[in-house]
Amino acid sequence: MCNLSNVLLFLSRHILRRPRLIALVWAAATVVMLALALGGVGNQGLFGRLAGGVPPIPGTESQIAADLIEEESADGPAITLAVHGLDPASPELAEMLAAARDDLSAIAGVESVVDPTALPEGVENPVAAPLVAADGRGLLLIATLAPLLDADATEDAIAATYERMTAAATEISRFAPGAETHIGGTELVIDDIIDQIKSDLIRGEAIALPLSLVIMLVVFGGFMAAGMPLLGALSSIGAGLFSIFALTHVMEVDSSVVTIASVLGLGLAIDYSLLIVSRYREELRAAVDQITDDNAHPGEKPAPHTSAHEDPTVVRALTKTMTTAGRTVAFSALIVAISLSGLLVFKPSMLKAISIAAIAVVLVALLTGLTLVPALLVITGRRLLEPSPIRRVPVLGKIITRYGDTAPREGVFSRLATWTQRRPWLVVTGAVLILGILAVPVTHLQLRNSALEMLPADSPQRAFITLMTEQYPQAAQPEITVVADASVEEAEIWANSLADLDQVEQVFAPQALDSYVAVALKIDPGTERPITVERSVVETIRADRPGFETWVTGTAAHEIDFTQSLRDGAPAALAIVIIATLVLLFLMTGSVVLPFKALIINVFSIAAALGVLVWGFQDGHLENLLGFASTGGIETYVLAVVVAFGFGLAMDYEVFLLSRIQEAHETSGDLAAGASDDAAVRIGLQRSGRIITAAALILVIVFSGFALGELQVIKQAGIALAVAIAVDATIVRMFLVPATMTLLGKWNWWSPAKLRSLHAKIGFNGSNSTKTQTD
Repeated sequence: MCNLSNVLLFLSRHILRRPRLIALVWAAATVVMLALALGGVGNQGLFGRLAGGVPPIPGTESQIAADLIEEESADGPAITLAVHGLDPASPELAEMLAAARDDLSAIAGVESVVDPTALPEGVENPVAAPLVAADGRGLLLIATLAPLLDADATEDAIAATYERMTAAATEISRFAPGAETHIGGTELVIDDIIDQIKSDLIRGEAIALPLSLVIMLVVFGGFMAAGMPLLGALSSIGAGLFSIFALTHVMEVDSSVVTIASVLGLGLAIDYSLLIVSRYREELRAAVDQITDDNAHPGEKPAPHTSAHEDPTVVRALTKTMTTAGRTVAFSALIVAISLSGLLVFKPSMLKAISIAAIAVVLVALLTGLTLVPALLVITGRRLLEPSPIRRVPVLGKIITRYGDTAPREGVFSRLATWTQRRPWLVVTGAVLILGILAVPVTHLQLRNSALEMLPADSPQRAFITLMTEQYPQAAQPEITVVADASVEEAEIWANSLADLDQVEQVFAPQALDSYVAVALKIDPGTERPITVERSVVETIRADRPGFETWVTGTAAHEIDFTQSLRDGAPAALAIVIIATLVLLFLMTGSVVLPFKALIINVFSIAAALGVLVWGFQDGHLENLLGFASTGGIETYVLAVVVAFGFGLAMDYEVFLLSRIQEAHETSGDLAAGASDDAAVRIGLQRSGRIITAAALILVIVFSGFALGELQVIKQAGIALAVAIAVDATIVRMFLVPATMTLLGKWNWWSPAKLRSLHAKIGFNGSNSTKTQTD
């Protein structure tokens, strides 16, 4: 017999002895971790350590080329003032730019300032051509920082440069009121993305936490019980942010990781706490009616001198809660963590960071669910059963009376299970048909790897990049760059042949790096989507190599490599998740049928969520509702995140439901030998349906709240996961699972004789041990 129940019993005994100490330790730890993560104690906080832009893919061709360009470039970061809509040869403009140039040159860390008006003959000089707008009505002022500056010096130089350029832009706007002025650069784009992530995170939590409290008020009927999951969630947020902050000291962490991992941690912390608090109230109510001793009669309050942790009803309720709901939470966290670990096998470092950060916040959610929340339960004791004044609120009180508190033996979920069991084939057919229809758009899924599209449409940096692309193609980031291990002369001969490729508008003169040569290409997409044409050109160049070694990079090349890395890693990732899920569910249930059934059903659930994602974002049907412009595809890493997170969360609810069905099947109240197969399904759904529905609703709110942010990739992940959870908690858990378990009957619990013997020795079967410990 596995010792999981013994571990949980050991934990419950220590919680009963020191509940206030545990709560105080968590409170202090939360404050410290938040202070460290947010830079509140003088250090560089989490948001100052995040990376942005296109996520790297170590070892791929596009990444090798990008690394070579960065390593061999003699320049540091550049900040650019783009002016458009005036005469660049104006003497007044030259005078203003000269003053700005002098001030910028004096800033510590600025190595050079390029101003076309300072050249002999000014903007008419051929050398100035890359810095003059294509329509002749604008120019660029570029300040380049010294290479190899440390982080603080770079930050100070960028801030001072931005401030002086802003003053120049204001002066130019007064001189030419109709002119456009934009200040931008790679570092500013990254800062913009990180600031937006931070803003979206705060907005999402501001929406999710109050609405979650309302739902838990309905479920528990009082602020005391409803507040505990939120306290657990707050501690989980602090520990989760600190975990990601610690991770930034070990590896590069993309800004999107914070939102994705934080949302998961927030949702799971509330889910696990909700399950623990609900089960405790159920067991406490039962214990009050059953326990007798020398000093108290059934239902009587403990003597005045008895503290909550010495109250036999509290002891019995917490012990039973930890060995039942605690066991479920431990299983759920383990399965979710393993599902997320599948992302570790992929090449992109961003997916590895998401995996590690998400696993960390899952473990934190587990710890708060099994330590902090139980400690708070012990401190409150029997008071959780006392009627709350909120029940006297006219409308809310009626809702709480009808839908809240402990689930009755018979109710809406048991009636729903009965209705399903009378027509299981109809329900299975209907559910699969609905999920199949939702999944249809997946058949034309297109993947994208965006950088600019991450920003909101009204972002200043997005406007800057758009202007650079349209008016300053030679100074803008090229669509495609080829790094060649050749001489400049060899590269020039080969570059001339590239100009003959379809839809290549211009091939710029090869630029010598240190040991290599870079050739940049400008693409004319015509009537097609730019990224589609760029992909075609990249594939053509890669298919026809010259006599020297080349590496192709750029957005399209990066997208191709990212997609291929997913294909390469998918078999290993799926194998990890499938094998681990089969083994863990077998150890929990002793069945080989239920794990396979769970895997198959979850595939339908995830496919449906991906179908809605494609329909809404790639096809653009949610553009007006959510305020974004479709890129014609789904962000590549969002696909991996949705599959990993969606599968883990689906298994989360599978464990919630199966644990109560198994418990009813093994021993069910007045049925000492356990309920029949069909009755166990009805009892399990009735006992867990309310919590699954509440937990799912909270997670849907959490993910939907973050989908209301400004970054499209976060919108995509939020909507897809919200849909996955909604579909799983309704169509799958309430209909498809009861119907399939009804059809399988006793075969649900089947295993070969040797595996049954193995499960008897090592299985995580908590009912027997729980029974002996609590009788």
